[in-house]
Amino acid sequence: MSATSVSGTPLVAGVDAGATTTRCVIATLDGVVLGRSTAPGANPNSSGGEISASLAEALTRALNDADRRIALTSADLASTPGGIGLGSVPGGADPASAAGGIDRASVRLGVLGGAGSAGAGRAAFRAAAVRAWRQAGLTGEVVTVTDLEVAFAAGTAEPDGVLLLSGTGALAARFADGELRRRCDGYGWLLGDEGSAVWIGVRALRAVLAALDGRGVPTTLVDAACRQFGIPHTAREGGEGAAEGLGGWQREKTAQALIAAAFGVAPAELGRLAGAVSVAADEGDGIAERICAVAAERLLHTYDSVGPPPGAVVVLAGAVLLGPGPVGRAVRAGLRGRGAGGPRPALDGAGGAAALAVGRLTGIPVPPVVHARLTGSDHGCDRE
Repeated sequence: MSATSVSGTPLVAGVDAGATTTRCVIATLDGVVLGRSTAPGANPNSSGGEISASLAEALTRALNDADRRIALTSADLASTPGGIGLGSVPGGADPASAAGGIDRASVRLGVLGGAGSAGAGRAAFRAAAVRAWRQAGLTGEVVTVTDLEVAFAAGTAEPDGVLLLSGTGALAARFADGELRRRCDGYGWLLGDEGSAVWIGVRALRAVLAALDGRGVPTTLVDAACRQFGIPHTAREGGEGAAEGLGGWQREKTAQALIAAAFGVAPAELGRLAGAVSVAADEGDGIAERICAVAAERLLHTYDSVGPPPGAVVVLAGAVLLGPGPVGRAVRAGLRGRGAGGPRPALDGAGGAAALAVGRLTGIPVPPVVHARLTGSDHGCDRE
């Protein structure tokens, strides 16, 4: 990592506040990331708690990480015989000047994007972001956007295209000239987010409870759900007959324990079961296969509903679509069948927020090389 002088170098902050994790980066205008951090989720609809605390924690940790990296790099430069390596400090500045870390006033602008920050949640997220910004000791401009802008910017520097997201939540959004033109779904775990990790997790738990009480067919998801929530059980390991290894009273006991565990966590936590559903589907569990197939169908329907133009740039975001599981595979196949351009992964939402901050502060389009540094995206080719 390159060190930087603490004086005279404008910096930006980018924050991606998701339902389960909040991520932050501190970067220079040429895309050098100085500090990174993570903190608990900050979605008012599903994370629970005071979201400004998570935002402030992410900002403070990223600033402290930048201070630490700069101090370490400066110490390395100072110990180099003959001063070799000074070129890594912009302008050839004395590396000792960087040892004190970042002047908080040099962070001129921050873009904070968050799930649950659109519509009715906009004012509350804005207030929490400003409060967190001040708590972190920052004085620059604060810009708040939704997670849609952040995720799309993480996958491409282009102004037009479609975002399809499936992580804790799920939605599609079409952008034109850098502006959000249309969105579908993203209504939260209770009212929408069809095909999301939470949607998958909830349907898996429903299938598990149905298998336990006799309404449904046996499924290995019984074992998976019990492992996920740390619930002891005596079901036979492996095979679709797992629930059949439980006696009636044991089934009831297991069902009640699962109910208590599911209602005892924030809704976003239910999405952690999605990975086990993907594994079960790939191993041939019929119930898991059906859940994953329907999830992919719902996501593609959401994509179609925003009216994507032919050959549109498509950005995929969220663990469900970026992971190797059956939902992502089916969605990518469906996109190819629709003639969409090869999807680009949104690998770093905080980097996308930082790219938005750079563009806003400089007033010019972010150069592809800067965007790539911030987000880890490869603009030379689309990725499957």
